Amino acid sequence: MMISHELRKFLDTNKNKKIVFTNGCFDILHKGHVSYLAEAKECGQLLVVGLNSDQSVKRLGKGEDRPINSEQDRKFVLENLRSVDFVEIFSEDTPLELIKIIKPSILVKGGDWKIHEIVGSTEVLSWGGEVFSLSFVKGYSTTNTISKIKANS
Repeated sequence: MMISHELRKFLDTNKNKKIVFTNGCFDILHKGHVSYLAEAKECGQLLVVGLNSDQSVKRLGKGEDRPINSEQDRKFVLENLRSVDFVEIFSEDTPLELIKIIKPSILVKGGDWKIHEIVGSTEVLSWGGEVFSLSFVKGYSTTNTISKIKANS
């Protein structure tokens, strides 16, 4: 897997910091996403987000019209959230290779994920890191948002 020069520089600059990693599509940002990312940041010093590329989102089977927003637009929005320190787009089906490169101290996903289901949990635990399933804000999802928009149009 190729990583950006910017990520390599970020990792070199912050090698002694406690990095938290999470990933997702973050297609239409909502309160659930923002709450989750803020909670993730509180787990360590820096929050790195692995962002599914447009092609990766399509392969996840979220719908033929997804993603709604392009990977560059989604990246821009995430980068401008107070809680997010770095965003790296990945094109693979899972962020496993990115996790192996970053070697975060902490790996997190939303509360709808069990620890053993979180991609990269075995690897992070093997190097002494921690894995958490964070709070889930009920009633908020991109799929629900899209359904509401379609119902009202």
